Amino acid sequence: MKNPELETSNSKLLLHTCCAPCAAPSAERLVLEGREVILYFSNFNIHPEAEYLKRLETARKLAQKMNLVIEEDQYDHAEWLAHIHGLENEPEKGARCRKCFEFSLTRTNQMAERLGIEAFATTLTLSPHKVSRIIFEIGAQFPRFVPIDFKKQGGFLRSIQLSEEYNLYRQSYCGCEFSVRNA
Repeated sequence: MKNPELETSNSKLLLHTCCAPCAAPSAERLVLEGREVILYFSNFNIHPEAEYLKRLETARKLAQKMNLVIEEDQYDHAEWLAHIHGLENEPEKGARCRKCFEFSLTRTNQMAERLGIEAFATTLTLSPHKVSRIIFEIGAQFPRFVPIDFKKQGGFLRSIQLSEEYNLYRQSYCGCEFSVRNA
């Protein structure tokens, strides 16, 4: 059962970070709410590896600029491909994306457990290309998950502003090779 205290607690929160432009306003909001935010860069879906490394470096840059700790997962695109196998031709916002969200939230939950952090959220909800309701449905299986819709309160606009202010790389596609065809 979900602990309602997690949603308003001033404790640590592990923030799954899909990219720096999404993490910037999300982390800013959480810090302003009194949270201690730890970024977690775990994105096995990103392809090619050079793109992954570019996004990781930008996330590191953001962590430094915002004086935040960043935890990094080991990159293993093959593991992600095996997880979404059979869904490669699904459209954006379809079954492949649902499986991808499940993969990322599972890994984030595991990292929160390892670090002893009682709550986690994801920056995936900031993107206008992601359906927050689906992310919240998947997150509900994890007692540590805090459902925050970072699109609210002008989150996406703030993402653009902070990306310019911090000179952050803004990618043109979600990350996986299958989303490139829709970019």
